[in-house]
Amino acid sequence: MVYFVSDIHLGAGSPEEQRRVEDMFVGFLRSIEDSATTLILAGDIFDFWFEYKHVIPQGYARTLGQLALMHDKGIRIIMFTGNHDMWVGDYLTRECGIEIFTSPQHLSFAGKHLFVAHGDNMNIKGQPLLRIMNAMFRSRVLRWAASWFIHPDIFFGFGKWWSGKSRKSHGATQSAEILNPLIEYAIEAGKKQDIDYFVFGHLHYAADISAEERILFLGDWHRQPSYIVLDDNGEIELKFIKG
Repeated sequence: MVYFVSDIHLGAGSPEEQRRVEDMFVGFLRSIEDSATTLILAGDIFDFWFEYKHVIPQGYARTLGQLALMHDKGIRIIMFTGNHDMWVGDYLTRECGIEIFTSPQHLSFAGKHLFVAHGDNMNIKGQPLLRIMNAMFRSRVLRWAASWFIHPDIFFGFGKWWSGKSRKSHGATQSAEILNPLIEYAIEAGKKQDIDYFVFGHLHYAADISAEERILFLGDWHRQPSYIVLDDNGEIELKFIKG
């Protein structure tokens, strides 16, 4: 079976909240390790992640250990970078065997064609400020400058503050209307390509939409923990976890 999760936002909230969410996530990973063939982490697994050459954020030992164990058991693990953890390097691949994708991908499992993306930076033509910010955050020059000239304690402090601000902005909008730009994107993409399922994260609103296309959205794990499972017959289902 293929499992999909996103928006765990490990490291967000109070210490108690951080531990609660990580324990729930690790428990989920342990529960699927005997049935999973592939695990897809569809972005924002970490609330903030930035790799220096020899420095990574503190924490996440339980999560990283469990992911490494699953990889060692032969489970394929794919991670899509989100807007909170786009600054990955090679650490997660070296230590945990995770394949990293930095852009949307067409994937095939169980005879089905899927389009998988975190969902940020998509269909935002009418939001020039957001487009500029996305270009800045993805700039290799700025990333290089930050890693060489800003002390990790300072940069991680800023990153956690900015990530919290961004995450709370999503929390302010808990309406299905927030899904419309990505639904429109999927419908247009579906007219040009043969895609069975679209899977997105990012918007913190879990939903299974059967419009002109089958479009599934994953919720965030602080308020709406959910996952998607694609079985060996090609059937897909959105499921929820009681937190």
